[in-house]
Amino acid sequence: MKTSKFKTLLFSALGVGLVFIAIVGTNLLFAPVRARMDLTADKLHTLSAGTKRILAKLDSPVEVRYYASRGNNRLPGALKNYAQSIEDLLSELKAQSRGNLELKKFDPEPDSEAEELAKLDGIEPQMLQNGESFYLGVAVVQDPQKVPLPFLSPQREKLLEYDLARAISQVMSTNKAVIGVMSPLPVFGMSVPPQMMMRMGGQQGQEPWVVINELKRDFQVEQVGMDVEKIDEKIKVLVVIHPKEISEKAQFALDQFVLRGGKLIGFLDALCLADNKQPNPMGFNMGGGSSLPKLLKAWGLEFDTGKVVADPTFSTKPLSGRDGRPQYVPSFLFLTPEGINKEDAVTSQSDDLWIPFPGAFTGTPVAGLKQDVLLKSSLKAQLVDGITSQLNGQKVLDELRPANVNFALAVRLTGKFKTAFPDGRPGAEKKDDKGEKKDAEKKAEPATDMLKESAGDGIVYLFGDADFLYDPYCVEVNQMFHMAFPRNGNLALVQNLIEQAAGDAFLMGARSRASLRRPFTKIQQIETEARLKYQARVEGLEKDQQAAQQELSQIQIKKEGNTARIILSPEQKAAIERLRKKQTETGKELKQVRKNLRQDVESLENKLKWSNIALMPLLVSVAGVGFALARRNRQGAK
Repeated sequence: MKTSKFKTLLFSALGVGLVFIAIVGTNLLFAPVRARMDLTADKLHTLSAGTKRILAKLDSPVEVRYYASRGNNRLPGALKNYAQSIEDLLSELKAQSRGNLELKKFDPEPDSEAEELAKLDGIEPQMLQNGESFYLGVAVVQDPQKVPLPFLSPQREKLLEYDLARAISQVMSTNKAVIGVMSPLPVFGMSVPPQMMMRMGGQQGQEPWVVINELKRDFQVEQVGMDVEKIDEKIKVLVVIHPKEISEKAQFALDQFVLRGGKLIGFLDALCLADNKQPNPMGFNMGGGSSLPKLLKAWGLEFDTGKVVADPTFSTKPLSGRDGRPQYVPSFLFLTPEGINKEDAVTSQSDDLWIPFPGAFTGTPVAGLKQDVLLKSSLKAQLVDGITSQLNGQKVLDELRPANVNFALAVRLTGKFKTAFPDGRPGAEKKDDKGEKKDAEKKAEPATDMLKESAGDGIVYLFGDADFLYDPYCVEVNQMFHMAFPRNGNLALVQNLIEQAAGDAFLMGARSRASLRRPFTKIQQIETEARLKYQARVEGLEKDQQAAQQELSQIQIKKEGNTARIILSPEQKAAIERLRKKQTETGKELKQVRKNLRQDVESLENKLKWSNIALMPLLVSVAGVGFALARRNRQGAK
């Protein structure tokens, strides 16, 4: 008996040992093999096609130096998982590079050679509350080029692949494309004279817009004046932001730029919030809009700078009213994939765009030009007065009448462009004896060197909003780290567009993770339908109120001499009492109808949210009970 038990124990121990050896051996055998499944909806953990194409272009070794503090728990606990994610992504990049990407890992301990190398590579130490520092950065090197990513912030995790792919692309590039930027807004920043700093509390001025800083990382960016007569030949892509009151002379320069093959990207605006030089006393921007009237007319398009798009489908509660409660702003659009052209390469990666008070492009392009709509409103949208939409969004919402038209918020024109100045270069401005401008010459100046038509197919991008690029509606700036983090997909879309226009579209796919908001689109649809249901009753009650007020004003009130004594007949007194009572009752009913609307919307929201929240646990519970019963039945059958 004892021998039998000993054999059993021996065989059990040997079995466990063999299993352990098999597991260890399998791990060692397959350790070099990287295989995993990406079950996320947007394939967040799979290298994008753009990144793969960049890596495929590598024809010489590129060294990636990864600096991450590890020893003695110097890396904050909250960053440890993120640091491992960075290392995993770098390993994937290396595996995809066909041996042309070399990955080196360093732990920059204090006073070590690794720390000195990190500083030489431009990796910045981050300070902890206890005074100690840590490193978490990457340097991409291919002599003589070096691109450092000084600190890989977890807030920028969705852009991690793009940042790494862009750094690899930059070290391979020897010449940067030249991008021109024309705008009356301080997009390049604004310095403050020393004598003004005291009045401004010591402020140093305004920093450049983040979009400009981001473009400078990839391109040579040149500032172009609003009074330019000719666009420099070296500029291949020109970005025009809010061309307010642009002269015909400058439009002629843009016209010739497009005809010679330059790519124009225009951000027009019907109500520019960034143009806040002269806000009214209530704090609202009354600055108006901007357009390219001469060019748009020649291209067959129209852009009304007094009208903005109000769209309940894409509006939400982004702003706080004077009472501190969220209010609907139907002209502040939060575009979801339903309003984005997912079939176009420029916008296919976008899923969440903020467009404050946009204008719309109408009309039909002239013969020879093709229009592609990149961004659009829903069919429930309407063009409304821009100032009213800013001052009284609720009024706009209550009076909204769906136009059953998908208004074009951003378009692309391609084809053979013809000049908007067939009579020649516009005349110069006259000036009086004091040097002040007078009316421009109507007579054009003949120009033998001007182009009448583009030699090949040209391309122009037009957006109905310039605030699309403005920092408050585009990014969130971390003042501590001096870094910007995307609020939405605005910045990514602009970078995609300019990179494609400049000739290198490989980075487009890598930026798709910049914004992955999942709005409750079904709730927004339900809210819109509920408002339309109550809207007729609300308008009827408001008309009753107005009729009662008009009837009151028509009652003749007579005064005796200079006294303030009002003489009313019994009939007039009775009529006034009746009308005031009607006004009171109508007002109460109107409040009740609006209250019912809010309750219905909130009830529908809660039902939908709870159904989504409770559905999955319920399905899991039902499946578990079902499996348990099935198993019990099988055991009973045995």
